[in-house]
Amino acid sequence: MSCVLNRVVPLGLVLLVCGAQGVFLPNITQLEKLLSKYQQDKPHSRVRRAIPSSDREEILMLHNKLRGQVYPPASNMEYMTWDEELERSAAAWAHECIWEHGPTGLLVSIGQNLAVHWGRYRSPGFHVQSWYDEVKDYTYPYPHECNPWCPERCSGPMCTHYTQIVWAATNKIGCAVNTCQRMNVWGDVWENAVYLVCNYSPKGNWIGEAPYRTGQPCSECPPSYGGGCKNNLCYREETLTSSPKPETDEMNEVEVAPVPVPEDKHVWDQPRVVRPTKPKKAPAVSYMTQVVRCDTKMKDKCKGSTCNRYQCPAGCLSNQAKVFGTLFFESSSSICRAAIHYGILDASGGLVDVTRNGKVPFFVRSARNGVESLSKYKPSSSFVVSKVKASRGVQNKSPRAT
Repeated sequence: MSCVLNRVVPLGLVLLVCGAQGVFLPNITQLEKLLSKYQQDKPHSRVRRAIPSSDREEILMLHNKLRGQVYPPASNMEYMTWDEELERSAAAWAHECIWEHGPTGLLVSIGQNLAVHWGRYRSPGFHVQSWYDEVKDYTYPYPHECNPWCPERCSGPMCTHYTQIVWAATNKIGCAVNTCQRMNVWGDVWENAVYLVCNYSPKGNWIGEAPYRTGQPCSECPPSYGGGCKNNLCYREETLTSSPKPETDEMNEVEVAPVPVPEDKHVWDQPRVVRPTKPKKAPAVSYMTQVVRCDTKMKDKCKGSTCNRYQCPAGCLSNQAKVFGTLFFESSSSICRAAIHYGILDASGGLVDVTRNGKVPFFVRSARNGVESLSKYKPSSSFVVSKVKASRGVQNKSPRAT
């Protein structure tokens, strides 16, 4: 019997799939051939890629194929590309050989699917397809059912592998495969377990949200795609027309330091949103609105004063000010361009609310709404942005120039 285990973030649930396909006990020669596909080379001055190029192509091609055939059809499903930083972070976790999601600090910014097997060979595509096959237990929540939060419609043990794969805004993936000599899987020690880790950005599986908007394919693509559509997916022309260079041994080695893995290895669970039965009257909140420039950084504002609302000018989309992170932005990021990246503002500018956050260990890059953010792999203060909503309980003070 060969066993396959899958796991997904952020709900922290697991699914065991054991196929009764006869007893398969390879001899030593067969086992060596089986494991040679994923065995790591001996220590070397350079670090090899975490996954063979053929497996990368299989994973990426299958993801895009499955994303383009969802039903009901998606109007905003984005084309997915491979990201080497996500691959490196997946490799760092795969080498820990721990059967749970992690590292904790990174999970606030990325999505993650896990799978492990032993016995006969299973291609990465086998696991990707098994994640997607949870669709049989999933019922899509239509807009009229989301008031305001969408109901969870999963009739099986788990559907979150599937929803992460088809999360419309998730447009980057990086995976790694590692052979763990001894791996504890639910209390049982598996020898020579083949461990697959796939990291996604921007993360999906947000509680109370549908994985995508339904409608005519590519009819609601983000403006950054310029109206491009391929196989029912939003895409930029240069994404598919640029022909990759042939891979060589030199290209297959990356001179980078391994991504540090935090000590904390607990699974991060996203808090569920509880819809109140009766609306509560919000207390009056005083907002100090400040007029800022496109390149104004969060860390340069609010020194000793209360300021959580900003007026951004027009034209910040074409500005070159830097943004670090996804969803959680590093404090040296441009406030206005972070708001555009998140989807709150566009090139015409406007008001944005900012909430300062504590330190975050990692910041993951991504490209959204015409703004490409950068990554930063060291702890730093962070902030989040939100849309300004008109409310009786909110009192706005007049803007002042800075």
